[in-house]
Amino acid sequence: MEFIQAENLTFYYEGEDEEQPNNVKLVLKGVSVSVRKGEFVAVIGHNGSGKSTLSKHMNAILLPTGGRMLVDGIDTNDEDRIYDVRRKVGLVLQNPDNQLVASIVEEDVAFGPENLGVEPSEIRRRVDSALKAVDMYDYRHHAPHKLSGGQKQRVAIAGILAMEPDCIVLDEPTAMLDPKGREEVISAITRLNREQSITVVLITHNMEEAVDCDRVIVMDSGKVLTEGTPVEVFSQVERLRRHKLDVPQATELCSMLRGVGLSFKELPLSTDECVRMLSEVLL
Repeated sequence: MEFIQAENLTFYYEGEDEEQPNNVKLVLKGVSVSVRKGEFVAVIGHNGSGKSTLSKHMNAILLPTGGRMLVDGIDTNDEDRIYDVRRKVGLVLQNPDNQLVASIVEEDVAFGPENLGVEPSEIRRRVDSALKAVDMYDYRHHAPHKLSGGQKQRVAIAGILAMEPDCIVLDEPTAMLDPKGREEVISAITRLNREQSITVVLITHNMEEAVDCDRVIVMDSGKVLTEGTPVEVFSQVERLRRHKLDVPQATELCSMLRGVGLSFKELPLSTDECVRMLSEVLL
C-alpha cells in the first residue's frame, strides 16, 4: 500500500532579486517516488540535491508548485486536510535544539499531544511509551539542555512519537552528532520500524546509514537518479561516482579490488560482509 506518493512533484523558491523577471530557484524537477506503509526508506544525495525539500513536502511544511504530494490518499494542497497530514507524518529536524521547547524531558515530550487536546491520562501513557521506545525513560526528569546530542535527538523523536503518527520523516538527524550519538539515533529509529511497524523515511548524506534500509532513493540536482534495494543502488558504483556520490566504504574497497582482478559475485555493503567475501575469494 502506497502511504506517501509524490507525482511529478515540482517546487521552486522565489528569488531574492525582485527586479529580475522569473527569478526563481527550481529545487524539485518532476519527482515521482512512493513509500509503502511500514517501509524503511533512505533518501540520499549530496547537499543541494533536493532531498530535504522533498522531506518537507511529506509533512506539508512545503506545498508543491507543480504536481502533487499524497499522504495516505490526502492531497497536501487540500488546505482543509493539512492538520490530518501532519498527524499522520511527523518530521524530525537536523538540529534537536530547534524542537526542544520545555525545561524537563517528559514535559517536552508531552508538548505535542497536549496541543492535540489529548486527555491527561492518555498523555501520561504516551509520554512514558515514547520515552521507553527510544530508551530515554530513565532521563524523563532531566533537563534537555544537559543531554548529549544523541540523547537530545532521541527526545525529539519521542516528542513526535507521542503524537502517534503513522510515519516519521527524519531530515539528516545525525548530521550534528558524534559517532556514538549517530549510532544511538539510527538504532532507535530502526527499532521503531522493525518492532512497531512505523513507516520511516530517513534523509541522509551518510551512505553507511542507508545500508540497512528496505529501499534507497538517490536524489541528484532535483531529480531521482536511481532507486532500489541497497544492494541494487550501491552496486552502481561508477554511476554514483559520476554524480559525485559516495558508496559505503566496504563497497568502495571491493569495487577497487574487482578493478585489479578479484572476482566478487556482488559487492558488500558492510564491513562484516566485506570480510566474509574477501575470505571466500582469497582462501
